[in-house]
Order: sequence, then C-alpha cells, then structure tokens
Amino acid sequence: PVANATITPGPPAHQVRPGDPVTLRCSVQVGSAPVTFTWLRDGHEVAQGPLLELGDIDVGHSGTYQCVATNQLDGHRVFQALSPELALQVTPQGHWGTVAAGVCGSLLFLVLLVAVIVAWHQWHRMSGALPEPPAPPEDGEVLYTHVVITNRTGRSPSVTPPQDPQVTYAELPGPHVQEQDHSDIYENVL
Repeated sequence: PVANATITPGPPAHQVRPGDPVTLRCSVQVGSAPVTFTWLRDGHEVAQGPLLELGDIDVGHSGTYQCVATNQLDGHRVFQALSPELALQVTPQGHWGTVAAGVCGSLLFLVLLVAVIVAWHQWHRMSGALPEPPAPPEDGEVLYTHVVITNRTGRSPSVTPPQDPQVTYAELPGPHVQEQDHSDIYENVL
C-alpha cells in the first residue's frame, strides 16, 4: 500500500508574490505502481497527477493544498495516503509598496538637491570672500592704506570726518635696511 505522501513546493517558499511561478510535486516513499495523485485545495479537488503547476500565481491561488496518493492491490483493495497540508499564501505587492518606494526615492532626490545647492552656495560665497591680506612690502615697494583719524575726548574715541581730502605718504625703512636715522619721513600731498 502507499504511504508517506509528501508535497515539495517549487520554489521552496510558502509565501510568494503575485506573478511568481509555482509548481507543487507530490511523491510517496512507499507504494506499488500504479500510483495516482489527486490535488486538493481547501478540501476540494483541483487537479490530477504528480505535479500541480499553478503558473504565474495571484491572490486567488492562496489556500491549503494537500495531495492524495492512491494505489490498488489485488485489483480490489484501494489504499490512500494523504500528505500533510501545505499552506500557500500569496501576498500582494500592493499599492502601498509602490507609494513607499516613490516617496523614498523623492526624499532621497530632495536631500541630494539640497546638498548640491548648499555646496554651490558655500563655494560661491568662498570665491567672493575677501582676499588674503597682502604680504609685508619689500624694500622699495609702496604700500597704500586707509587711515581714519579719531579725536579722543573723554573716554570713547570719535571718528572725525576728513575736512579736506588728503593723501599721506610715508616712507618707512624695511627690515633689511640698516637704521641710519630714528625719524620717519612724512609728507602731506594736497
């Protein structure tokens, strides 16, 4: 007599997604030929044969599958072996998975866009930054500067606007010039 009927799913997963191809195989460990196989889904007969090819499945294929193996001995006695139940659950991908993927992609794009804008702004701001102060003048070079004259009256200095525009020229000895005279030369040009 037949015994130990089993179902082998292909792919070997009990939870599949719509569109996945699924084939179930029924086999027995013991039994004299000829053995016939009947497939049941939720207790109702759905097919005959050792293979149940569901093809590209959808949510409607979800259910509990069983295989009934049958053989006959002496032409009169019928033996059956019922396989353990195989629960097959088809999980829909659903609209929310697509929406979540779209939202995540959009957020990633926005983060990258903001990072590029911030980097461009920083680069642009740095390129417009004030130049480094000039190196000290060498001997014989001319250094121009803006001088603000302040009057000290009391405790806080106050800025006095120039009455007449003036240019002041000062010639200072450099570090390599030997000191000859301790006085500096100043000249006002009007």
